[in-house]
Amino acid sequence: MAFGWKVVHGGKTPPPGEVVRPDERLSWGRTVGLGAQHVVAMFGATFVFPLVMGLNAQLAIMMSGVATICFLLIVKGKVPSYLGTSASFVGGVAAIRAQGGDSPEVTGAILVAGVVLVAAGVLIHVLGPGVLHTVLPPVVTGAVVMLIGFNLAPVVADVYWPQDQWIALIVMTAVIMMAVGLRGFFGRIAVFLGLVFGYALSWVFDRVFGQITAYDANAGEVTTHWRVNFDAVGDADWIGFPAETMTGPDGAEVAGWHLPSFNAAFILLVLPAVIALIAENAGHVKAVAEMTDRDLNPEMGRAIGADGVGTVLASSVGGSPTTTYAENIGVMAATRVYSTAAYYVAALVAIGFGFSPKFGALVSAVPGGVLGGITVVLYGMIGMLGAKIWIENGVDFANPINLVPVSAGIIIAIGDTSLEITDDFVLSGIALGTLVTIAAYHLSRLVAPPYLKGGSGGPRAPSSGPVPERAGEAGTP
Repeated sequence: MAFGWKVVHGGKTPPPGEVVRPDERLSWGRTVGLGAQHVVAMFGATFVFPLVMGLNAQLAIMMSGVATICFLLIVKGKVPSYLGTSASFVGGVAAIRAQGGDSPEVTGAILVAGVVLVAAGVLIHVLGPGVLHTVLPPVVTGAVVMLIGFNLAPVVADVYWPQDQWIALIVMTAVIMMAVGLRGFFGRIAVFLGLVFGYALSWVFDRVFGQITAYDANAGEVTTHWRVNFDAVGDADWIGFPAETMTGPDGAEVAGWHLPSFNAAFILLVLPAVIALIAENAGHVKAVAEMTDRDLNPEMGRAIGADGVGTVLASSVGGSPTTTYAENIGVMAATRVYSTAAYYVAALVAIGFGFSPKFGALVSAVPGGVLGGITVVLYGMIGMLGAKIWIENGVDFANPINLVPVSAGIIIAIGDTSLEITDDFVLSGIALGTLVTIAAYHLSRLVAPPYLKGGSGGPRAPSSGPVPERAGEAGTP
């Protein structure tokens, strides 16, 4: 099923205990309203991550809509999801930028990662989701997700926080309070609300305290400047395609649409994100399966591959990588409306935003201090999602097969440790940490005694008590 939804509950809000399934819908008026909710839910993170990766946010929003439509068509409407900008690539992109890489090299590396994700999806579709348990058990996927998030801590400390430490601190606190204190839909869009709040607060600080003298990420040095600058917003057209990537008057790159270019060393820096995306997509498919009470395991490979297709399409024109969004799955859980019709509406609205340069300029004008407060929370949450994978799958860290390899990989990534292979080829940070985690884990299982690796993930060490049913590599990402 792709189109042709069945109207249920008379087109009205479903009664308590009733749901609207993916191949069903409410009236078009209500469906458009739900689509708008999905747009707001994905909005904050979808344009924040392109900004922190140095890519064009207007293009990212547009291509998120295109990618979502492609995803829904590929999964034949069986897995309702929105594809927003992926956070998993931020660490690798930061490493590319630190080595002098430009936007075409960034999107070229991301495009290759998308192709690898497509291949992984095809392999999982052919061999079945069980292959995930063997190659990438939860202890490994959790570690990779964690090291990707925590490797980004220096980016916050060195780039965003110094731009306006007080705004960053207040925005960080506001996001935390809203995420915890607000209920339902508003709690799920705490990042978006934090951005709006931070924007307004920065404008007030400009009026009350005047210009700030601090590090300016655009200039790359300490300058005296306004926190909020709407000059580019006033000059931008209301309707138009995102501009082409160019070099500004100050010699800095101004990101827009562009064709990718390829650098082997940079490609290796972002490939670990594929593992995180596989784990993320698998978890989202299982969440949707639970909510809709349907067996979606046969669609697992198709969904992962479809995410890869979305990433390839987006990066081929200079856009950001994509992934299924937990925020939108949360909206479905709250409304109990799983209709893919609402996602098509959300995708079309996002594409519409993508044709407004004024909207893109407004997004690009988000003050650095606001991004500082937002990224502290978002990057930390990425890291903690790794721990969530471990907990949900009962990973036993009393077992040295699980504890030792991932400990080494995480520390290598967080410390941004490097391994010089040749003068021109260096593995470091996330890439090296991921390779160490995967290789060391499987090597440990190879040499470990049977009592440590038997059964569903291996029993605990002898002095650690009874063996949990789902330890080690048991369970799914």
